[in-house]
Order: sequence, then structure tokens, then C-alpha cells
Amino acid sequence: MSGSDAALSKRSVLLTGVHLPDFLGPNEKLIRQLETEHPAVSFHLRDYLLTLEGSQEAVAAAERVILELLEIARLRAQPGSRDVAHLSRLGAAAGEGRKLAEPILTVRGRAIRPQTAGQREYVRAIEEHAVTFGTGPAGTGKTYLAVALAVRALQRREVSKIVLTRPAVEAGERLGYLPGSLEEKIDPYLRPLFDALTTMLDAETVPRLLETGTVEVAPLAYMRGRTLNESFIILDEAQNTTPEQMKMFLTRLGFDSHMVITGDSSQVDLPSKRSGLAHAQQVLQGVEGIGFARLTSDDVVRNELVSRIVDAYGVGE
Repeated sequence: MSGSDAALSKRSVLLTGVHLPDFLGPNEKLIRQLETEHPAVSFHLRDYLLTLEGSQEAVAAAERVILELLEIARLRAQPGSRDVAHLSRLGAAAGEGRKLAEPILTVRGRAIRPQTAGQREYVRAIEEHAVTFGTGPAGTGKTYLAVALAVRALQRREVSKIVLTRPAVEAGERLGYLPGSLEEKIDPYLRPLFDALTTMLDAETVPRLLETGTVEVAPLAYMRGRTLNESFIILDEAQNTTPEQMKMFLTRLGFDSHMVITGDSSQVDLPSKRSGLAHAQQVLQGVEGIGFARLTSDDVVRNELVSRIVDAYGVGE
């Protein structure tokens, strides 16, 4: 037996616990993509048994990807082409510690979890740092995942309060002329935060938490002069803060608290275009305890057309 023959490996994976036609896709599309992403491996499907042949290292990497895809299908939904590509790019990292499909929360039988490699790194950064900056285009789950982690921290009693805030900056519209109270005028700014929250908590629970102050949703200006202890604080749309506002916000951090700052640097609505988000990222690079996660169009989990739109507008260039 030659050295090359000895290095060959053959492994089989049972594709059980999933609806096989949906899992494989039309004309076994998933296997075709696996063949593209793992050209050094041969894939042979017979009934529910998928056999992999190739070098030991290549087969092991492909097997990890398939096991991750099965876990995603069992826990979340049928994996898409993005899942195959992301996991394949991760290579050995797909087998490290945290699984891509591990849920942050389970809400009414639906698991909320990072769905891309970039989202997984974003979640990891939040878990490992007191302050985390998460930047990237629309649809990458920056706010949604941060709110999920905040709700989990509250449920585990790691914090006693969730604070969700946004700068009240008008994107070319004059909301000040809308009828109603200040709260009703502010609501359009804060609605995305409400929407994220209500998908993770029972409808009757949210008003009670808001009434008791356990959850607070407020404009950024309301943060001035406060110290937030034992809190999970999320600043959304942070590209629309000024450097002075960003410094004010960051210095609200109290004991046993976490901060997540999210934003998209391509969507600055400030008249001066001098964003506190960009400034903070420059000033705070290398500061211990502060994490940075950059999401891209590859992490968009909305309609796939959104990712192409983001690329067309040159986000991140």
C-alpha cells in the first residue's frame, strides 16, 4: 500500500432526523454545493447514508460541516446555500467549542441562534466583553441578536435590567410635526427595538416589564447623568451619535453591566456626518474589555436580494 493510499479516509453519515428531500433540496442541490466547497472529497448518497471519501483531513472537515447542517435542520429550519458556504469556509473552526446552531433562546418552540459565521463571532464577542461594538449593513441581525442575549441575561438573572436606546435623529423627515405626545413622536425611532423585544417575550410580559422598569426603551438623551449597574444596555443606530453623545453613553456603564453598540457606518443621518460610532472605534481600539465585531453582506439573513443590494451599494468598501 502506497503512502497516498494509506492517507485516504472513508466515513459515512446517517442523514436522519430531517425530511431528506427538503434537506437535500431540488436535484440534491446541497450535495452539489458540498462537492464545490470540498473538491478533495467524493460524496456518495444511498438512501439515508452519505459516504465521504478523500484525505483524512478533508473528510473530517466535510463531515463536521454535514453534522452542523443536520443540527441546523433539526433545530431551526432547512439550511440554505449560505450555511454550506459559511461552514465550509470555517473549516476546522466549525468543530470548535460552540456550535453554530446552539440556541441563545428558545421562544415558543422556536430557537434563536446565530445563523452565519460572522453572527457567531459577534455573539462570542458580546459574551466575552463588557462593551462590544457590532457594525455592519442592514439585515445582519446586529440588534436582534443583541436583544436575544439581553433577554437571556435577564432570564438567568445575570442582570436586573435591560435598557434599549437609540439617538433620535431624523433621516430627512420632520417627525417633530407629527401629532401626539412626546412618547408617540419618539415611537417611530424606537419601534425596531420594541419589535425585537416582543418576538422574544410573551405579549403580556413586555408591558409588565416596561411598567416595572425592568425593561426600559428610551431615546439616547435620557441616558445623560445616569449610572447603569447590573444592566444590559443596547445602543442601536449608533452611527447617528455624535462623538460627544457616544462618550456620554459609554461612561454610563456601571458595575456588572454589559453594553452593545450597533450601527451601520454607511447610514449616517447626521448633518455633519461626523459619527460618534466611527470615532469611538478609532479611539478605543486595543482597550482591554472592549470587543469589535464586523458583519458583512455575507451575514445578511433576510431575503438574499438584500445581500446583493448591500454589495451593489458598496457597503464596507
